[in-house]
Amino acid sequence: MEYCNKDEALRAKSIAEDKIHKRDFISARKFALKAKNLCPGLDGISQMLTTIDVYVYADQNKIRGEVDWYGVLGLNPSVDDDDDEEIKKQYRKLALMLHPDKNKSVGAHGAFVLISEAFGILSDKAKRLAYKKRRGLIRVSQGQKTTTSKTTKTPPAASKPTPRRVDTFWTIYRRCRMHLNHTLGSHVPFIVFLVTYFVVLVVVAKRKSVTRIQ
Repeated sequence: MEYCNKDEALRAKSIAEDKIHKRDFISARKFALKAKNLCPGLDGISQMLTTIDVYVYADQNKIRGEVDWYGVLGLNPSVDDDDDEEIKKQYRKLALMLHPDKNKSVGAHGAFVLISEAFGILSDKAKRLAYKKRRGLIRVSQGQKTTTSKTTKTPPAASKPTPRRVDTFWTIYRRCRMHLNHTLGSHVPFIVFLVTYFVVLVVVAKRKSVTRIQ
């Protein structure tokens, strides 16, 4: 026969209820567990523990003020986003235990409101995805990983060099002749240009020779 110290269990349960009113859910859980250990069949003790667990997750595991809605439903967030059925199944289970019509524990109504809010967020794929992103629960798959360190920009195609125009003797002759005609105001004979051209070539050659020696 299972031992039950009902008087001590009821005392521990009463302390747990007081802790719930004070929102000291960790201590409330401690005394509720004590009551269950003293008398496992104590009326309403299982519902009380479920109620307290909802508050513990809602109150303790916040990230930037965001409630751990998976924890509120007693679930672990799945990496894959195929958890619709599990969410529905767990919500129905908790709703049966926490509905105020069936659970007279202190705080049951508030716990029921919390699981309903959790279900409203996690059962909607768009809201669930946004929530997971805010909580940092989205993992990038191996095939989707990108690393900026390996990303290199393709250098722009080098523009083709403009071919240098090679001036022939006759091209130079026409230019210089036009210049001399304009400067001297008269027609310059070809022989004069030819002498001038070769003098310039000699001077340029000497300058290049001096530059190389230096």
